[in-house]
Amino acid sequence: MASNEQSGWNNRTVSGINLKHLYTPEDISKLDYEKDLGEPGVFPFTRGIHPTMYSKRLWTIRNYAGFGSSEDANERYKFLIKQGQNGINVALDLPTQLGFDSDSPESVGEVGRVGVAIDTLDDMEKLFDGIPLDKIGTAFTINATACVILAMYISVAQKQGVPAKNIRGTVQNDILKEYLARGAFIFPPQPSIRIACDIIEYCLNNTPKFNAISISGHMNCAGAYPVQTAAYMFLHALVHIDELIKRGIDVDRIAPLIAFMTTTKDHFFENIAYVRASRRMWAKIMRDQYGAKDRRSMVYRVALAADTANLISKQPLNNIARLTIGAMACVMAGGQAVLTPCYDEAYAIPSEESARISIMIQHILGHETGLPGVADPLGGSYYMEALTNECEKKINEIMDDINKHGGILELIEKGVIQKQLSKQLYQKQKDIQTGAQTVIGLNKYALEDEDISQYEGKTHKYDNSIHKRQVEKLKKIKLQRNNKKVKKLLLEIEKDLKDDTNIMPSVIKAVQEYATVGEIVQTIKKIHGRFKSPSGM
Repeated sequence: MASNEQSGWNNRTVSGINLKHLYTPEDISKLDYEKDLGEPGVFPFTRGIHPTMYSKRLWTIRNYAGFGSSEDANERYKFLIKQGQNGINVALDLPTQLGFDSDSPESVGEVGRVGVAIDTLDDMEKLFDGIPLDKIGTAFTINATACVILAMYISVAQKQGVPAKNIRGTVQNDILKEYLARGAFIFPPQPSIRIACDIIEYCLNNTPKFNAISISGHMNCAGAYPVQTAAYMFLHALVHIDELIKRGIDVDRIAPLIAFMTTTKDHFFENIAYVRASRRMWAKIMRDQYGAKDRRSMVYRVALAADTANLISKQPLNNIARLTIGAMACVMAGGQAVLTPCYDEAYAIPSEESARISIMIQHILGHETGLPGVADPLGGSYYMEALTNECEKKINEIMDDINKHGGILELIEKGVIQKQLSKQLYQKQKDIQTGAQTVIGLNKYALEDEDISQYEGKTHKYDNSIHKRQVEKLKKIKLQRNNKKVKKLLLEIEKDLKDDTNIMPSVIKAVQEYATVGEIVQTIKKIHGRFKSPSGM
């Protein structure tokens, strides 16, 4: 007989917030409705950034996808759009993220494996062939090489006859989270911030509908607790805002182009609470600390994702339940876009079947549950409001502590935060191994004789020919392009870096002559070098 003994998050949240078994009016006796909550769409936006939230328009479904060549990924995007996805979120392969072309020795075995391979503008053109960029928004999960990828996207839009001022979407462009979470950085932090701010400044003047930076909560996957993730995200955003203010740009021009993206993490209610707290905090920071007057500057626009770190390869169909619960938290937290990974992502690139199921999870939540009918459905709950207040308190404490010890940039350069997150991630894995944290199907109700091969027929298979095809395509382009002009334009980028001039115009000109991602990155490396994290990441 199965035991009813419980373990996991019963008496505390992931962030270590101690929970009571019952919450009463006394727990929110000091809550001021107008000051602390307000109506949705009204400062401080705790209850949502739009008055009607989802009752008139559902969130954007923008699942992360991309693999193989640009032709392969293009086919998958068209499939997802037919399934009702109304936004594209481009996954790029590791060589593209790290600034290596497909013909580089460092790219062997990784070309098109965990995302689509992009070497030149030709790849970007094929990626969006038949996809009208005036009708669909595109998000790019790219950071170190964001200036090159955005330059290519702008160029493709122009070739489609879509003016830059009309393109919609987001470029992640949050390089600081790469030092803390994924490790896909190239240059040192300070020059990387400079390039990220060049992108934001360019977008302010040329692509006003395009989010120039999406501060990312990937630190969740690297061991950060939800309240830590929120604190790091705010500090990352403020580093960029401070740099742009130094350039003489008003905060009310900068802040409306900043978006956020974060993930749900294990504890259903804390996921909702820390997003609500983040909305309230961002509004206060922008108005009270930075003197913003534009409502759009105070609005915390966030894409929310069910966390892939919660998925496991054992009994993978159980991941559908995990994803549904995570997506519910995203909706109840009030995200503007929701991303649901696929149940097979713990061990493979998603198959068409799993990608379709992932989208259908959101359609079911949007059309069969009644969830969109009421804004902030947990608003006013004794528990939810007490937990939201506690999250805000913890986020503020973490930010104050980091600023007291030199600030986020200094601590990243020294590897202090990276080491802290590594310890926390290790502790989480240890808790799972010992059973202190329950993972169904892994350390509880596991199947000792589970046959994982039953899922192999539905698993996406990596195409080993992609590397060869990509290298041949790149070789052909290099023979056909004007190499003399490319060399001249690369020197122009180098000059702009030395002269502290915004590099985006020269990068755009270079990609339009089919300069490669690797060539542009090598040009920047000449000036700024490559960063080696003191944490060993």
